[in-house]
Amino acid sequence: MPIVNRIAGYSEEMTAWRRHIHMHPELGFDCHETAGFVAEKLREFGVDEIHEGIAESGLVAVIHGRGDSTRRLGLRADMDALPIEEATGAEHASTVAGKMHACGHDGHTTMLLGAAKYLAETRNFGGSVALIFQPAEEGGAGGEAMVKAGIMDRFGITEVYGIHNAPGMEEGEFLTTPGPILAAVDSWEVTVKGVGGHGAMPHQTRDPIVAAVGIVSAVNTIVSRNHYAMEELVVSVTQIHAGSADNIIPDSAWINGTVRTLQSDVRAMVRRRLAEIVEGQAAAYGVEAELVYHEGYPATVNDAEKSGFAADVAEEISGEGRVEREGTAEMGAEDFSYMLEARPGAFLFLGQGEGPSLHHPKYDFNDKVAPVGASFFARLVERAQPVEA
Repeated sequence: MPIVNRIAGYSEEMTAWRRHIHMHPELGFDCHETAGFVAEKLREFGVDEIHEGIAESGLVAVIHGRGDSTRRLGLRADMDALPIEEATGAEHASTVAGKMHACGHDGHTTMLLGAAKYLAETRNFGGSVALIFQPAEEGGAGGEAMVKAGIMDRFGITEVYGIHNAPGMEEGEFLTTPGPILAAVDSWEVTVKGVGGHGAMPHQTRDPIVAAVGIVSAVNTIVSRNHYAMEELVVSVTQIHAGSADNIIPDSAWINGTVRTLQSDVRAMVRRRLAEIVEGQAAAYGVEAELVYHEGYPATVNDAEKSGFAADVAEEISGEGRVEREGTAEMGAEDFSYMLEARPGAFLFLGQGEGPSLHHPKYDFNDKVAPVGASFFARLVERAQPVEA
């Protein structure tokens, strides 16, 4: 495949870019140094337009092709790292204590830079393409902030695509699926207020720990008793905090958990049942309990047609039989979901071979797959926006 060969020539450069970014991780919306590095490279490539400072440190670059096109693709990469102390021992390990690229966003940014270099050099496509470099994917909803900043209308984006690396998946293979590919993620917390007292005299108290345990037990029936088993759902209690000594019944307890769903009606059902359970258990144990529910990222939902198109392009790059077109959805979450709510498009996983999982202190992006991802992005544009004869 000519594109792979052409971009393969950038391999050493791309590795250097990726490792530079890896050594200088930034969190959340504070990706100014990373964005500055990206903008510097884009200028070197001769990219036509670079719009900086979107959603604090995000940027959108525009490359003009030849002729017209009714489509304008948006290609997205995330730039932020995680608050983790790196344990890879690599020469290019993080130079910033307590921060590292443990999710491969350094690789995502590098893949889009590789595509930018190629597209700016060859311009073998019609119309223009918009390259989206966003901050704050890791819990900050930077994708939502970019959408709210108006990038889809401002840059005339008609459809949008993104890639995430996948440890444990065969190196260079792709996976996507029509419809939901990643879950909506919500969190919830319950504060239980009772009456504390001496551990030897529980009859004089209204024990919040007993009530909290009742709430936790009931919450765990939502998955098994309140929804259809063939619809994906995760409800997890992840924290319980109460008490300070073995002879004191405390006056309060605190519970925290997460909800992962693919369907909006299942999401609504869980929220309703949580409220009913908390209210009912509080009444049963004679305590007060307050539920606070936080809606997070929505489900990442691929457009069926765009997913099929992306899979066709991925097969061109990766080879026959190396693209899973109807893969199983994952219960993790992604703020690319906000971009797919604004425009049709598709999200794909790119295998990077065996190794530590995402968000692990020994994780490191596999530089060998960067040219594959860059080639996919570039060919996606050339296929979607061909130069008319």
